[in-house]
Amino acid sequence: MPRKIVPFTKPECQGIFCEASTCVLEAASKEGVKTYVQRMQDRAIQPCLFGEGGTCCRNCSFGPCMMIDDVPESIGICGATPATVAARNFARMVASGSSAHMDHGRETALTFLATAKGEAPFEIKDEKKLHFMAELYKVKTDGRSKEDIAIELGEKVLAEFGQQEGALVMTTRAPAKRQELWKKVGVIPRGVDREVVELMHRSHMGTDQDYKNLIFQASRCALADGWGASMIATELQDILFTTPVPLRTEVNLGALSEDHVNIVIHGHEPQMPEAMAIVSQEPEIIAAAKEVGAKGVNLAGVCCSGNEVLMRRGIPIAGSFTQQEVVLATGSVEAMVVDVQCVMQGLADVAKCFHTELITTSPRAMIEGATHIEFDHHRALEIARDVTLRAIGRYKQRQRVRRIPDRKMDVVAGFSHETINHMLGGAFRASYRPLNDNIINGRIRGVGAVVGCDSCREEAGRPNTAVVEELIANNVLVLVTGCVATSCGREGFLSPEAAERAGPGLREVCETVGMPPVLHMGSCVDNSRILIAATEIVREGGLGDDISQIPAAGCAPEWMSEKAIAIGQYFVASGAFVVFGRTFPTTGSKAVTNFLFREIEEIYGGKWAVESDPSKMAQSMIEAIDKKREALGIQEKKERVLFDMAMRREL
Repeated sequence: MPRKIVPFTKPECQGIFCEASTCVLEAASKEGVKTYVQRMQDRAIQPCLFGEGGTCCRNCSFGPCMMIDDVPESIGICGATPATVAARNFARMVASGSSAHMDHGRETALTFLATAKGEAPFEIKDEKKLHFMAELYKVKTDGRSKEDIAIELGEKVLAEFGQQEGALVMTTRAPAKRQELWKKVGVIPRGVDREVVELMHRSHMGTDQDYKNLIFQASRCALADGWGASMIATELQDILFTTPVPLRTEVNLGALSEDHVNIVIHGHEPQMPEAMAIVSQEPEIIAAAKEVGAKGVNLAGVCCSGNEVLMRRGIPIAGSFTQQEVVLATGSVEAMVVDVQCVMQGLADVAKCFHTELITTSPRAMIEGATHIEFDHHRALEIARDVTLRAIGRYKQRQRVRRIPDRKMDVVAGFSHETINHMLGGAFRASYRPLNDNIINGRIRGVGAVVGCDSCREEAGRPNTAVVEELIANNVLVLVTGCVATSCGREGFLSPEAAERAGPGLREVCETVGMPPVLHMGSCVDNSRILIAATEIVREGGLGDDISQIPAAGCAPEWMSEKAIAIGQYFVASGAFVVFGRTFPTTGSKAVTNFLFREIEEIYGGKWAVESDPSKMAQSMIEAIDKKREALGIQEKKERVLFDMAMRREL
């Protein structure tokens, strides 16, 4: 039987999630600073029952039409049923979430190409991955410079965003059986942008009115994200900024400094944070900081921009999504530099309470009341210096009595697919074989991906870590990305010492290898690393020939954004069991929910579920993992066999 952990208890006051944040929020509220906590309390904002279940349609001027399932007369003026409306709304969430990653991937590809042409101040750092990608895209490498290879690769990658027919190259990395299934079903993405446009068209009033057909295109759009734009972004970022390797750093509000200029980078594009990291160490910048009485410049991250520089440069993360306003409420931040996605508009009001300058850098995401300094990858270092000097100029305005909590936790981050491969087999025998063998022999029960956001509607971070704690206690190796990783970092799960909290089998493996039982794999787009890791487990052999067969499951306990829905859908379409927390956007329609939670498994081998209780969520993942083990015939733990030389030669 799975081992049980102390059950999660919902707190009376939602949103107060850790001691450090509570301390800051209490002090700031006494000074009249309002964050999302006060906004929720003041307005008593509750979700719309129709909107929460996906049965509110506002796609034309006749509405909004709010519908109740199973009531015959409860249909739209145009005749649209609750099932059609719920499917359209779900599809539009997939389209929006996918487009966020697709725009990210395009910007990365443009930066990559500019760098290859010598037009941007970055460099090609991972030549091994450059050659791997070149081979994938059929770019010749013999006798060519890395710049020439990168130019042709960049042009081919960019062409896929506007591609109209064929298939995205990255989909060929999926297991052969999965590729055959996608072709049979007809969901191989033809181009990155095309799938979003078509999905938005289908969900327009009076177009696609078959909920299953709408979900069909939602799957193709999501796959264009996970096996397209997100994977492109991850791989090109690794080539430009280095493929992550495990390193020690810190997480939580204590990452801010009393005697340094604090600049917080927040959002999802890695180019500006990378440039900031470079210039913050320049002698002229350090000298400028010392002239105003600071010891230097301290960079700290929030959200996925933070995860990008955390896993490549060891720059600490000060906070997750729900902590972004709390970071400013410390009164110790000279500048917060934001780009796109998950940036609260309330930051502008919090910044006004202090000396902090809020700076937007993307033309896609401006905020009223913020300073806009547009980022251009061609002038990346020049712009980064300008922003840094502006922050330095505000240091003397900081009031000395500020509130930086003495709370931070050491973490180990940077577990890319390549790192895991090398860590398990070494330089000459890099392989997933040890992982597969330990899953087969039962020391590791399976793999659980815990990804996504932290939520204002919960005691933020607590459901995430409660699921993780129960999974590792039951010998499930956990992979985390995004703000879940920050939550786990605060609670001490991202260090090798956390192996003490794991079940005996997983603990033995972690202690042998020297790794944490919870592996930080990066930002939102880096969920593509999990797809590749799953594919590598299949390729290694012994655990089936498709992702749908391996003992693995995924969840997003505190999902918040449309990106999470897109991510979940591309995992389901890749064959995974995915469970989301608290709410799901189609529950207002029994037909659509039944299709996504049950019938879709017959097509893809993966399905959705929803569970608000973290303990029950973990148990559902464990049950799914155990069913996969039973189907593979490996449910019973096998005895350890000491190989003699003849057995080793045979192996």
